[in-house]
Amino acid sequence: MRRENAAMPATLDVDRFIDQNRLGPFHAVLLTLCFLVMFADGYDLAALSYIAPALMEQWGLSKPQLGQALSAALFGLAGGAMLGGPLADRLGRKPAVIASTLLFGVGSLLTAAADSLSTLTVYRLLTGIGLGAALPNTITLLSEYSPARRRALLVSSMLCGFPLGAGAGGLCAGWLIPSYGWRAPLWLGGVFPLLLALALYRWLPESVRYLVARRRSVADIRQRLRRLAATPELERAAAFRLGGPSEDAPRDGLRAVLSRPLAAGTLLLWLSCFMSMLIYYLVVNWMPLLLKEAGLSLSRFAWISALFPLGGGVGSILLGWWMGRAEPHRLLAANFVASGMLAWAIGAAVAQGEQGGQLGLLVFCMGFASGGGQSALASLSAAFYPTHCRASGVGGMYGVGRGGAIFGVLAGAELMRQQARPDWIFNALLLPAIIIAISLLLKRRRYAPSLTREI
Repeated sequence: MRRENAAMPATLDVDRFIDQNRLGPFHAVLLTLCFLVMFADGYDLAALSYIAPALMEQWGLSKPQLGQALSAALFGLAGGAMLGGPLADRLGRKPAVIASTLLFGVGSLLTAAADSLSTLTVYRLLTGIGLGAALPNTITLLSEYSPARRRALLVSSMLCGFPLGAGAGGLCAGWLIPSYGWRAPLWLGGVFPLLLALALYRWLPESVRYLVARRRSVADIRQRLRRLAATPELERAAAFRLGGPSEDAPRDGLRAVLSRPLAAGTLLLWLSCFMSMLIYYLVVNWMPLLLKEAGLSLSRFAWISALFPLGGGVGSILLGWWMGRAEPHRLLAANFVASGMLAWAIGAAVAQGEQGGQLGLLVFCMGFASGGGQSALASLSAAFYPTHCRASGVGGMYGVGRGGAIFGVLAGAELMRQQARPDWIFNALLLPAIIIAISLLLKRRRYAPSLTREI
């Protein structure tokens, strides 16, 4: 019997192999590349909001007209996320990430060359498609090389590049616009992704889990796994498989995420992401003007506004670390309630005429909870879906979530047109924060007893 077993070809469980090995230089390179994609993504998305005051003054735009251009990128984000996920499930994660990075780089360069509101809107729509496709596919690729016990930390660390890029956009705008005009930050935001795409082509790996699911060459899979750990078990393997019964499910990603047993969790994640992005993008896009209308000086509202995405970067890392040590649904539910309460406190501070360190601290803490919580939702989503539909699941969540971003931007424009008080707008954000908390607790109640893929 022992001889027969020894003669049988060994089949290696790739999920178990990845989970059992430690983080190493390969993960560091992968994390760095994905982080840079997110940094460029955040920079390009936030760039227009930071150049908005200069653009409105030079072109004579009204706030609703500016809202049209801001929302165009968000419509592109929704479309890019919905299309990019299924494309990555069909063609691979690497080509989807590279194509999306090239697209939003070209879109940013075109935006810098825009000479009218209509061309600006079209170019921002094109940029948004690339930005929207990049996010779910980098999340998927990194999560598929991450050990389960470190997945939340790695994905959240990567996603902190997004708010840090958005914050860098504010700093660069403050430095470049006075000397070179409003187009300069967009030129920078276009050249960097094009150079980054070359590095991605050279060093970004394809997902080994995707290759196994697609039954690619055993030699190719073994070569990629050697970069994680060259073990005797790996060298003996004659075949590879993915663990878990769900990996044998149909490969139609969109159909899978909306079918049992995933459908209820998908809908709850969609609702959570919709409300999370409503909060985040309303604040990111309109906080500079809200604070300006509250009486803050140019220099003061610029640096206080930049604290929001910077707080999100810190929150992404710390919440990702914390999710590996606590029940993630309860943790995130409490976190989003805290973000709503902080929004309320910001409204109260603005109403009282606060313009100093107390307001800046509140904005930073809200960014920590709101931006960090949004990154944590990505980790929760990536852990929830199996390989054959993971990119579609994460992309679908972000595609629907962008609807919340669009609603937030347009609602902010309408509220400002109606001359709503800035403190009322901040106070209203408590409601969507509570909806997120309830959705996450319902998802935990529905799936905690049965699913083991969760973080």
